[in-house]
Amino acid sequence: MSRVKCIALDLDGTTLNSSGELSIRMEAALLKAASQGIEIIVASGRSLASLPVCIRRIPGIRYAVTSNGAAVYDLLSGELLRAYRMTAESVEAVLAVMERALVNGKRTPGESTPLAYETFIEGVPYAQASYVADPVRYGAAERAISYIQRTRRPVEDIRAFIRKHKERLDCIDVVIPEGEEKQRLWKLLKKEVEDIYITSSVPQLLEIAYKEAGKAPAVQFLLERLGISRCELAAFGDGDNDRALLEYAGLGIAVENACKSCLVAADRVTASNDKDGVAIEIEKFLEG
Repeated sequence: MSRVKCIALDLDGTTLNSSGELSIRMEAALLKAASQGIEIIVASGRSLASLPVCIRRIPGIRYAVTSNGAAVYDLLSGELLRAYRMTAESVEAVLAVMERALVNGKRTPGESTPLAYETFIEGVPYAQASYVADPVRYGAAERAISYIQRTRRPVEDIRAFIRKHKERLDCIDVVIPEGEEKQRLWKLLKKEVEDIYITSSVPQLLEIAYKEAGKAPAVQFLLERLGISRCELAAFGDGDNDRALLEYAGLGIAVENACKSCLVAADRVTASNDKDGVAIEIEKFLEG
């Protein structure tokens, strides 16, 4: 590939360590890359409001792809550069599919874990109150409790809330533990609902947005704006929602802890997010 002029970074599980923090080495690598004129793009499933301060405070990080590509922002001006909101029809269809799949609020007969929902509206995340109160009950890792409770605005009747705001949604997330049931619902939604893009950044989420969303097309939009070619792009990721971006980039790099589909899509694999894998690769770029 050509010399790296742009880096697209997934955050959770990739750039941030398992505690959701930026290591000293990682921060130093980003600061040095920015000082040498490399464009750094955040490419995250997070909403705008839940982007971490440790990332936003780094000079040189101007653009953010959020909500899995449903919204692209200029962080300096706060301007929304591109938005793909779900259609009202697809929102109703998603809820109808999920409601048919429920039995007394449970996933299937015999299952003890209920479903939960969250949704992003204009960069702000809202979630089912019971999920915010006890994320682990719905399959979240214990280390994610603080993040979920800090960033999500709790809503008692989340389905009514989603319906009320169905013309304004960046995305809908279905909270469901990893397993056969999740895969069955994924296939069912893909089959029965038009105009949606489905992915998963962490095991307990099904993330649903408008069909033209996704990190890859959002980053492509920014590259065209910046006059940078895809062969000058290096992208990093760990989840299924990073797979297409790694395939699109001139150099796609997965961290060692990435999911199988992401590892397959990558041109190469670096050390895990807890061993500064992204920083190691950026240091190589800077050394030429």
